[in-house]
Amino acid sequence: MLNINSIVERLKNREPESMEEINHCAILIPLVKIDGEWEIIFELRSKNMSTQPGEVSFPGGKMETNESYKETAVRETVEELNIPKESIDILGELDYLRSYTNLEIHCFLGTISGISVDNISPNPGEVDHIFTVPLKYFLETEPEGYYMDVENTYNAEFPYNLIPGGKDYKFRKLRRTIYFYQYNDYVIWGYTATMIKHLIEIIKDL
Repeated sequence: MLNINSIVERLKNREPESMEEINHCAILIPLVKIDGEWEIIFELRSKNMSTQPGEVSFPGGKMETNESYKETAVRETVEELNIPKESIDILGELDYLRSYTNLEIHCFLGTISGISVDNISPNPGEVDHIFTVPLKYFLETEPEGYYMDVENTYNAEFPYNLIPGGKDYKFRKLRRTIYFYQYNDYVIWGYTATMIKHLIEIIKDL
């Protein structure tokens, strides 16, 4: 017979994890001082990228084995912007995002120093080019928010006969708010815009 004390012992020092597979990622919101004013560096992703080609983003990516979220953010920034690690100073971590596609994205704020933006030559395999936006712009500009419903679609392989109501089962619907900032010819939207909005909510009263 299973001893309940054995279960207690098994659970006692166990760290909870997600029951579903999660892709752990980290990004950096890079701040750089230009003519005495703080600006945010953005990337326009290469059009050859398999995911989100030609979109505005921050440097970042998937965590590697035995790597912390902070280390991931720094490594990805070094690889994508082609800048030395010593140029990056992490100021702190913001809240993280959990996407409906099973991505957990941790966000860090940091400064880039010791190198001029004009001298940054990003990795062409991942980044088409970079541009900067004054932090003041986001402090003074509210993003536009639009609702999007994420619904389940019919899948012929799913065993609807095994659930109450079959194909008429009332699956929960997911409603998301998608934010947009428009700066000159650039559209900053999606999770990138959400991260900016979150940053501004933290610092706007400073």
